[in-house]
Amino acid sequence: MAIHLPETTQTSAGTLTPRQIVAELDKHVVGQMAAKRAVAIALRNRMRRQKLAPELAEEIAPKNILMIGPTGVGKTEIARRLAKLAQSPFLKVEASKFTEVGYVGRDVESMIRDLTELGIDMVRDERLEGVRGQAGQHAEERLLDILLPPARPVAPDEEPALRDAQQQTRERFREQLRAGRLDARIVELDVREKSFPSFEIIAGSSVEEVDINLKDMLPGLFQGKNKKRKLNVPDALEYLTQEEEQKLIDMDSVARAAVARVEQAGIIFLDEIDKIAGREGSHGPDISREGVQRDILPIVEGTTVNTKYGMVRTDHILFIAAGAFHVSKPSDLIPELQGRFPIRVELEPLGKDEFVRILTEPRNALIKQYMALMGTEGIDLTFTVDAVRRIAEFAQTVNERTENIGARRLHTVLEKLLDEISFEGPDLENKTVTIDEAYVTNMLADIVKNEDLSRYIL
Repeated sequence: MAIHLPETTQTSAGTLTPRQIVAELDKHVVGQMAAKRAVAIALRNRMRRQKLAPELAEEIAPKNILMIGPTGVGKTEIARRLAKLAQSPFLKVEASKFTEVGYVGRDVESMIRDLTELGIDMVRDERLEGVRGQAGQHAEERLLDILLPPARPVAPDEEPALRDAQQQTRERFREQLRAGRLDARIVELDVREKSFPSFEIIAGSSVEEVDINLKDMLPGLFQGKNKKRKLNVPDALEYLTQEEEQKLIDMDSVARAAVARVEQAGIIFLDEIDKIAGREGSHGPDISREGVQRDILPIVEGTTVNTKYGMVRTDHILFIAAGAFHVSKPSDLIPELQGRFPIRVELEPLGKDEFVRILTEPRNALIKQYMALMGTEGIDLTFTVDAVRRIAEFAQTVNERTENIGARRLHTVLEKLLDEISFEGPDLENKTVTIDEAYVTNMLADIVKNEDLSRYIL
C-alpha cells in the first residue's frame, strides 16, 4: 500500500522529472544550476517516497538543504517557485526572529502553526471551488425568498393555479436578478457580527493555546450576535453565497486534510540562518544564538507540535535553510543542526551576463514589468539590446564598489533610470519612448562615477 499525497500535489509535480523541474525553475530564476538540481532531486524523492510501502516510507526522512550565497542571487525565489510548482504549503521565515525559550520573541513552534494555517487556507480554497456553483444556487433561492412578498393564504381549490402563478413570478424575478435589473434594490439581512474579546492572557503558555482554552470554556462568547443590515442586491447575494459555502464545507475534514498535507508535503524556508550561527560567548551580547539553534533542532529533526487543528508531526517536512555566511560559516552551527542539513549548495554571485538574462529572460523579467506598467499610460516603452547591456554593466559596477546586493541592484538602477519617464508619463505627448545606450549613460553615468553619490542613490 502506497502513501498518497493530496491529488493536487500528485498531479502537479508527481509526473515531473528532475530535469523538467529544473526547466520550470529556469523560467523564473537565472543560473544557480547546483541549487536547482538539489531542490529538484528533493522534490522528486518526495514523490518517489509516495510509492513505497508505508513502513519503509515512514523511515525515509527528507534530505534538508542548506543554500549558501550572498543576498539577491535567487535563494528565496528558488524555494518559493519550487513550492508553487509542487502546490505544497510553503512558509518563508527568518531564523533571526526567533529567540531562545525564556526570552521575549517568537517561539520556534510558531513556524509549524503558521504553516498549518497556510495548509488550511489551501485546502479550504480548493473545497470552495468545488461548492461555489451549488452555494450560488442556494444563495439565489434565499435572496428570492427575501425579494418576493410572502404568499397569502389560499383555499384548497385554488392552490394549484396559485402555485403556478407564484412559480412564474419567482422565475421572472430570477431572470431580472441574473440580468442585473434588481441591483439597485435594498434588502435587509441578518448578518452575524464577528466578536472577539478585547483582552489577552499570557500565562506560561502561548497566546494561541490560551485562545483555544477560552473558546472551549466560553463558546457563546466567541460566536458573535446577529444584526440587521441593509445591503444592495449584489452585496446581499455575495454575503449569502459566502454563508452557503461555509455550510457546504466540513471544516473538520478540511483540518484533517490540511494537517496531512503539511506533514507529507510542507516546505519551510529558513532564511538568515547564518545570523544565529555564532557560538556562545563568541562575540557581543547575543546570548540566545546557540539557544535558538537548539530550539530549532527538534523541529528539523522531527517532533510533534500542538496546533489548534491537532498535533502536527514535522518528520517529513522539507526544510531549506539559507544564509550569506559573510561573517560566520556553516561549521559555526551546532553539530547536531549541521547534520540535519546534509545537502549543501553554494550559489554563485551574479555578474553582467546574468544581469542581462535576468532583465530579459524570465517570465516576470524586470524589463517586461516596466514595459507593462508604462503601457497602462499608453506609452510604448522599448529597450535596445545595448541599453540592457549598459544597465547590467552599471549594476555590476555599483555592486563591486559598494555592497553586493545581487539582482536587487537592478531594481534601484531601473527606478533611477526611468524616474523621469514614470513621473512625466501621463503628460507626455510622444507616447513612443525608446531607451537606448546613450539615454542610459546620460541618466546614470554621473551617479555611478561619484562613489559617495551612488552609495545613497543606487
